[in-house]
Amino acid sequence: MIPPVGTIAPLSPSNASALQLGRQATASETGEAFSAMLGEAAANTMAKLGHAETVSLKALQGEADAREVVDAVMSAEQALQAAIAVRDKLVTAYLDVTRMAI
Repeated sequence: MIPPVGTIAPLSPSNASALQLGRQATASETGEAFSAMLGEAAANTMAKLGHAETVSLKALQGEADAREVVDAVMSAEQALQAAIAVRDKLVTAYLDVTRMAI
């Protein structure tokens, strides 16, 4: 069961400014977290592409099974398609912001 919400006190002017400062700090932290998440996703994609390349070279040398190559390449392809989709969304968002009237 969900506990009931307690009473909510009205905002006074001093509480409102403190609340606004809290929102700004949270927005900054959110931006940094989003940036870190994008960096981690890009690094993960690069790692999967590198792994697929390594496994493919091992297969050419006869050291890896065809199933391993297919799994690595499919995983790299999915990661690359996700990265391309994120890039496309970021470009679209940027273009929408640049078209906004001031």
